[in-house]
Amino acid sequence: MNVYLNRIDGIDDAIISMFLSKRHLTRDKELSIRDMVYRCSQHEVTGEKPVGALVSLTEELGEHLKTLFRWGVHHYTMLRFIDLSFTVYGMHRGGQDDLDAHAMRMNNRIIRESTRVATFLTGEMSEYYQGKILPTDVALAALGIETPKELLYDGKLYVKTTNGYILQGMENSKDAQRGLYLMSIPSSFIFKIQLTEFAHVYKERKMDGSAHPEVKIAVENMTDQLADATMGYVSRSMLTEIRN
Repeated sequence: MNVYLNRIDGIDDAIISMFLSKRHLTRDKELSIRDMVYRCSQHEVTGEKPVGALVSLTEELGEHLKTLFRWGVHHYTMLRFIDLSFTVYGMHRGGQDDLDAHAMRMNNRIIRESTRVATFLTGEMSEYYQGKILPTDVALAALGIETPKELLYDGKLYVKTTNGYILQGMENSKDAQRGLYLMSIPSSFIFKIQLTEFAHVYKERKMDGSAHPEVKIAVENMTDQLADATMGYVSRSMLTEIRN
């Protein structure tokens, strides 16, 4: 499994939001903040740093960020201006479904590999399950037991396929094939989420919680990358303090 934080958007918007309540914002101040954040951020797609990550820090920007995250844990609408984009490669399908449970907090911005239109092969599984489980087809092959290519059951003829048998005539149907896929199959997906809502996902799926180990590994990895991309301003303790 590989997890990537691809980009961070809206740090400048979040800082600017602090100046609205007391009417301290001017257009000049807004443009100055946007320029300052731009100059201190990553813009090239390198695969090493997310686009929008902080790569340098001025004294003024540092003060703005300290204030933003001090206030943001309570006035967390400000932190909703910060958007995070992640891709995950090769998480087991059951774990993907666990993260999919937070789709509302992602504003439904999650797209996954489809078990309806994609094809998964016999024995294909996520890295977590490799060496831990043996699908029946793999176990039988290891024992040298050959299973028939066709099987008559309840008066109907079924054809051998991945993980079992499908009614003859439907063996090429993606809708029929998906019924035999295991929850251990590897799946990849992309999602976007506001920082405030990511804090909820972190609290629900972090390492000392009760989530599946692979899900916890993924979320902790996301959090490490997020902390690095914000020069430590987004920390685990800060995420835990956000009231959501």
